[in-house]
Amino acid sequence: MSSPDKIAKAIEAYIDSDQFAGAVSLVWRDGKIVQAGAVGWRDRETLDPMARDAIFRIASMSKPVTALAALTLLEEGRFSLDDPISTWAPEFAGMRVLRSPAGPLDETDPAVREITFDDLLTHRSGLTYSEMTGGPIDAAYRAALGWDIDSERSPDAWIAGLATLPLIDQPGAGFHYGHSSDLLGLLIARMDGTSLGEVLKRRIFDPLGMKDTGFIVPPEKRDRRAVMYGFDEAGSIIARATLAGAVMAERPEHLTYESGGQGLWSTADDYLAFARLFVGEGAVDGVRLLKPETLALMTANQLTEEQRGRGEMFGMPVFTGHGFGLGLAVVMDPEKAPATRCKGGVGTVGWPGAFGGWWQADPTDGSVMVFLAHNRFEIEQLSKGVGLGVYGAITEFHALASAFGS
Repeated sequence: MSSPDKIAKAIEAYIDSDQFAGAVSLVWRDGKIVQAGAVGWRDRETLDPMARDAIFRIASMSKPVTALAALTLLEEGRFSLDDPISTWAPEFAGMRVLRSPAGPLDETDPAVREITFDDLLTHRSGLTYSEMTGGPIDAAYRAALGWDIDSERSPDAWIAGLATLPLIDQPGAGFHYGHSSDLLGLLIARMDGTSLGEVLKRRIFDPLGMKDTGFIVPPEKRDRRAVMYGFDEAGSIIARATLAGAVMAERPEHLTYESGGQGLWSTADDYLAFARLFVGEGAVDGVRLLKPETLALMTANQLTEEQRGRGEMFGMPVFTGHGFGLGLAVVMDPEKAPATRCKGGVGTVGWPGAFGGWWQADPTDGSVMVFLAHNRFEIEQLSKGVGLGVYGAITEFHALASAFGS
C-alpha cells in the first residue's frame, strides 16, 4: 500500500537532484483529499519553501477550462458544434491552406470548408503554434500575434491577425496543436459581450469557489506565486521570465488579450475543484456546470483512427493509448496510455501544461490527481533531455497515488 509520505519523498528526490525547484501535489479519492504535499522551494533564491496555496501559471491546463466554458454556451444554444466560426468571426471566411505546412506562404489552396467550433475544440482547425511547424509560417505567426501568451494585441486585432495567415491543413483533416483554444476563448467572449476572464469567472471560477484562478495575480496575492524556473545552456536551474520582460514581470495593465489556451494562473486546490467535475458528471458539491450528456460528449474521443495515428507534437506521438475529446485527452487503452498525459481506466481525462503542471480525473474509480510545478524549458533543450525530470516525477506521483488502498 502506498502512502502520502512516499509521494513527498519521491518528489523531493527530483528536487534534490535539481530537476525542478518545487511542486504541489493533491490526490482526491472517495470524496476527500487523501494526499496533499508541498515540497521544495517557491523561491530558491530567498529560500521561501513551497506552500500548498502557491499560485502557478498553468499553461495548457487552461485549455480544458476554456473548452468547458464554451460548452456551457453550447448548452444555452448560443452556437452548435458544426456552426462555422465565421458566424462570430467573419474574418475567417474564405481561408486558404498551405500546400506544405513549412512551405512558402503564397503557395496555398482554398479551404474546402469553413472552420467550425468542433474544429476548434478538437484542434482540427488547421491552426498551429509558431514553434510547431517551422518554415515561413513560424515568423508569420509571431509577427501577426505578438507576444506569446501575453500578447500586446487587442482581442479583435489578434483575431484579425490570425485570420490573415494560411492554415497548415484543411479544416477537419487532422489534429494540429495550436491556437485553436485561444481563438475559441476570444469567440465565446464575443458571444458574451465581455472579456474571457469575466466569462470564466462567472461561469466556472465563482460557482466552483476557484478564488485564486485568473489571467492575472492580484497585488495582494503576488507573494504566493511560485517563481518560474528554467534551465541555462549547461542544464542548471535558473529563474525565468513568465512573459516578455524581466523575471516575474507583471502582466502590463493595458493588455486586453487573454489566452484561453495558455494564460491562466491557479492553485492545486482550485484546479482540483475544476477537475472534480469529470468524476461528478458535470457537478461538484451540488453545483452543476454541465449536463451529464454534455460532459459525456466532452470526454468521448472525437478523432478518427487515422487522426490519432498521425497526431504528434515535436515529432513525438500524442495519442498512444489516448484519444482526444473536446479540449482534453481521454484514455482509450489503459495499458498503452503514458501517465504523463493521463493514465487510468477507460475514460480517464486530463491535459498537462508545458510549465510542469499535470492533472487527471478517473471516473472509473472517482479519483482526481493534481501536480503543479514551474519548469519552463526551451524546445531546443528537449533533444538533450533538459527539463524532462518533472515528467519522471509525475509518473512516480501517478504510480504511488494510484496505489492508495491497494
